[in-house]
Amino acid sequence: QVQPVESGGGLVQPGGSLRLSCHASRMITSTFNSNAMAWYRQAPEKQREFVASITRSGTATYADSVKGRFTVTRDNANKKIYLQMNTLKPEDTAVYYCNHLSYPGIWGQGTQVIVPS
Repeated sequence: QVQPVESGGGLVQPGGSLRLSCHASRMITSTFNSNAMAWYRQAPEKQREFVASITRSGTATYADSVKGRFTVTRDNANKKIYLQMNTLKPEDTAVYYCNHLSYPGIWGQGTQVIVPS
């Protein structure tokens, strides 16, 4: 499998910070480095939405809703991407997933982020 493993979620007060990790543990290095990786999130009873992506060379793209607050980074040697989330808001509450752009139907179990309102 190439299914990634997301971790690092939790309960954080508004204005707080959290760092999520995505480990492509079952993906070989050449595959991991062949394309961009991305973060998505899905709130209860809502559609999954794009959060951020990062190319194999490290160029990042962000959704307008998180721009200026979130930072995505990449560790190619360890086949990981991260999402540093600052100034968290209640609307950031969701299950966060990562995905390889060459495998659009392959998702991990996700990691839950809760920001109370």
